Amino acid sequence: MPAQSAPSGPGDKLDRDVLRVASVVVLGAIMAILDTTVVNVALQKLTLEFSTSFDTIQWVATGYMLALATVIPVTGWASDRFGTKRLYLLAIGTFLVGSMLAGLAWNVESLIIFRVLQGLGGGMLMPAGMTILTRAAGPQRIGRVMSVLGVPMLLGPICGPILGGWLVDAVSWRWIFYINVPIGVLAFLLALRLLPKDDPEPSGRFDFVGMLMVSPGLAALIFGVSRIPSTGTVGAVEVWLPALAGLVLLVAFVLRALRVAHPLIDLKLFRNRSFSVAMITMSVFCVGFFGAMLLLPTYFTLVRGESALHAGLLLAPQGLGAMLAMPITGRLADKIAARRIVLPGLGLIVLGMVVFTQVGATTSYGLLLSSLFVMGLGMGATMMPITSAALQTLRPKDMAKASTATNIVQQTAGAIGSAIMSIILAALLAAKFGVSTSQGQLAATAATLNPATHTAAATLTADSFATTFLWATVLLALCLIPAFFLPKKRFVPEADADSAAQVAVPMH
Repeated sequence: MPAQSAPSGPGDKLDRDVLRVASVVVLGAIMAILDTTVVNVALQKLTLEFSTSFDTIQWVATGYMLALATVIPVTGWASDRFGTKRLYLLAIGTFLVGSMLAGLAWNVESLIIFRVLQGLGGGMLMPAGMTILTRAAGPQRIGRVMSVLGVPMLLGPICGPILGGWLVDAVSWRWIFYINVPIGVLAFLLALRLLPKDDPEPSGRFDFVGMLMVSPGLAALIFGVSRIPSTGTVGAVEVWLPALAGLVLLVAFVLRALRVAHPLIDLKLFRNRSFSVAMITMSVFCVGFFGAMLLLPTYFTLVRGESALHAGLLLAPQGLGAMLAMPITGRLADKIAARRIVLPGLGLIVLGMVVFTQVGATTSYGLLLSSLFVMGLGMGATMMPITSAALQTLRPKDMAKASTATNIVQQTAGAIGSAIMSIILAALLAAKFGVSTSQGQLAATAATLNPATHTAAATLTADSFATTFLWATVLLALCLIPAFFLPKKRFVPEADADSAAQVAVPMH
């Protein structure tokens, strides 16, 4: 597929056409990412509404996540085969229909089915949107467009619990799905009008065998990992069996993809050193950071007794820090080497996390909120510059497949990180309260709610959180190692260099 034309010159600003495309892509991203986090705070309400068990209602979240993992691998091929604009419109339409039906759900089974439909649309939105945006901007402005796309990715986990808590408490659980309808309709109409038309270019026969390996493989792996917090152990059959089956399928896919002509995911991308190093850095980062971020609201609700709404509001400084940093680092990512941005960003995140490794039951909110702000600044200088480093040196025709691979890495590593941090916390709580691992958080909740045991229980629980945050901090510190091998030079696209190949330019 031909790349959209973009003015040459690394210093060029984002023009009106690119900003229009960005507005459409950001709307779609907001819709998909908000929905993931909004639903999490409503699970307890849905359990009561449908008179079901928490294990069953978890499938409202798990079904969405598995559908996401299943459809993401197909989007790279589908972008080339049908065109990114058509695929993006299909993704928004599918998500919109799924949202409306989920809001109309009459029992838990229908809600789970409609959430899966939502996930099929949501899984296509981010990689297709990223492909459209990077092609429209051109490689010389990837840093800036990634900073634009990164705003909803950062604000979703923060604004989602706030919006979800308010809708569930003040309106109705159905509105956590209906809220997508006006956003989705607007995004669909804007996409129809503003997205540039592209001509499909079939990239060989569709790799059905590869799809039957990688999509179920990812779904099985993420499902097995997602069951760790509820079972409390990796030894449970429902954890290791699907996870092992998923790993076997993924390994088989890799071995086959290295031999066939047109694999579902082009592993030749990893021959590009910048792309490979960026993906390794992204994997380690997502495991440590998103695992820790999952636990922050729980600390505020379990240890400090805050409501879900207040816990979401307390995370706002992180979003503010990220919003301040991202426009600056986005411009810098197009002018200087990624390593010079990512390493200081990781340093800020580790610095902020150190405070949480010492967190207690009465730690000053001022100190915690300041640390979250510093972590937000670091986040704004980390995730999107890493993505920019991965994409800047690739050819325009590789963008769809690269966006797919990037989203797979983020989803898988994020799920693994959440499970790892949850099981560490559950094991620590179980040891503190003398119960089985699966009962650790329940025991801590009961003890902190009891006035007679509240003070002692809050201290023990806070200590468990501090140790868990220490593990996350160690992982984030280890992320500095692959980040050190990110490009030391900025790659100038051929349009800038007036040459047939990309040229590395040292930045002093």
